[in-house]
Amino acid sequence: QVQLVESGGGLVQAGGSLRLSCAASGRTFSSYAMGWFRQAPGKEREFVAADSWSFGRTYYADSVKGRFTISRDNAKNTVFLQMNSLKPEDTAVYYCAAANFISARRSAYDYWGQGTQVTVSS
Repeated sequence: QVQLVESGGGLVQAGGSLRLSCAASGRTFSSYAMGWFRQAPGKEREFVAADSWSFGRTYYADSVKGRFTISRDNAKNTVFLQMNSLKPEDTAVYYCAAANFISARRSAYDYWGQGTQVTVSS
């Protein structure tokens, strides 16, 4: 069982930056692939980024490639999402999730955090 708690959301102007954190419980954090998803009002939850420390892979959605960076600190059981050059269309609730293998599919993830709101003003 893994429990995930996100933090770091907030209100930022377009062009600004935020760093989201996701703290995980459990002693096997490094074995999990970690993903970030987001859900805007009235829209489906969509993939943002994923990281697999075990396989040294990272994936990004095309919409965030070059602006967002996923990273992790296994010693602190934490995964981060650095978001730069934010746009109003990045406004959403951001969720972190854990899976046994890296994937862009929601169904691959077994554990989810409660989400943190990111609002980008124009």
